[in-house]
Formats: sequence, structure tokens, C-alpha cells
Amino acid sequence: MGILDKVERSLERAVNGAFARTFRSGVQPVEIGSALKRELDIGAVVVDRDRVLAPNRFVVRVSPQDADRLLKIADTLEAELRGIVQKHAARQSYQLLGDADVEIRSDDSLTAGILQVDATRVEGRVNWVAAIDVDGVRHELRTGVTVVGRGSDCGIRITDNAASRKHLEIVWDGKSGLARDLGSTNGSKIEGQRFREAKLEAGTVITIGQTALRFGLVPGRAAAPRQNAPSASQSRSGTGIDQDFWGGL
Repeated sequence: MGILDKVERSLERAVNGAFARTFRSGVQPVEIGSALKRELDIGAVVVDRDRVLAPNRFVVRVSPQDADRLLKIADTLEAELRGIVQKHAARQSYQLLGDADVEIRSDDSLTAGILQVDATRVEGRVNWVAAIDVDGVRHELRTGVTVVGRGSDCGIRITDNAASRKHLEIVWDGKSGLARDLGSTNGSKIEGQRFREAKLEAGTVITIGQTALRFGLVPGRAAAPRQNAPSASQSRSGTGIDQDFWGGL
């Protein structure tokens, strides 16, 4: 990064900070999309006449207040943001060393309305892992069986009074997932229907009482190779984002 780039970013942060303190507005997804496109442009490096390398790994840091709100739709939001990176790179004829990855993180040093993006070029492909999101908390699944329930010895513990001590188990073999009710008193549901055993697809929501458990495939943050990336429909789960919201990106 050149000296002029550093000066420009310092001024940008100062201006953003002033506006955030004045209006106390939170970071919006459309702002993150614009920031990612800007980081792509700033970080693009001309290798030769026919090759321009751009960053493909982005860590978006926001205040704890903004993180609490944005991480509730993390699966969908990060998938949408990865799409913006890929679309902008293709439009500008940038080349990426590996798959695009966007991660949202909480940063105690930032105030509400401020975001900072760390962009790097990382060679390799994203390692996709299975996870269950419960009340805004993500639980990555290990290969094998994970028990869900109120018991203190459960792999995923929930406090819902409608849950049994050992309510259901989730089986993940590294490629596919299966949910199996363990004879619970109040049962487990998918789309309002009780089940004993059900195959899990990305975006499947299991309901136990008033608690929703969302199964999804998320980018693993360790640098490990993967065999196959999920399709766009597999990657997108969680609360939807109005497409009009992304107008102009």
C-alpha cells in the first residue's frame, strides 16, 4: 500500500467516525458491499498486461453493537458479500488466487457505524464446514455425532424448557448431515412437521420448542484444502435480504 493510500484511508476513517458519532447509525450491508469493492480496487496489482491480481480474503471488522445485529444473518450476508466480490472481480477482469471469502468479526476498538476491512491475497480454496446456528451462536460440527439438548454433557446445549436432556443427535460424516430425534417428550420439527430422522440440507431449520437450530455450510477459517465447494443455493441460508437492498452494487 502506497503513502497516498494510507493518507486517504486515514482521512476516510476520520470522516466516517465523525458521521457515526453524529448520526449514531449502524453499519449497513450495502456499506460493507461498497467497502469490499473499494478494497478490491485498492489491492489490485498488475502482474503483466493480461493479469491483475486482487485480494480474495476479507475480514470485515465492526463494533460489538453492529456485530450483534449483522451476525444474526451471517450465513446469508456473508454469502451475498462473497457474490459481490466475485461479481466485481469479474467485471473489472481481476484474477483471484483462490476462492473469495468474507468474514464478519466483532472488534471492541470500533464504535457503532464504523467498519474496517482487512484484505489479503490467499492462495487456495475455502474449506467448507458444517455448522449449527442457535440464537446467534455458531457451533461447528465435528465428524461423527453431536447431541443436542438441555443436559450439561450435550455437544450443543439449549435452555428451552421444551427440550429433553438429550433431545436429538446430529450426524455429520464430512459430506452429508442427518438429524435423529432421541425419543424426546415434545419432539423435533422441520417446517412444522415432527420427524424421527431427517436428512439435513444447507438452510434446514430444526425447531425444538421455541428454539430454532439452523444447519448450514460455512467457510472454515483454517487454511485447509477442500474437495468440492457448495453451489450458491447451498451457501445461502439464514434470514433473507431484500434484493432491492443491494441495488447499484
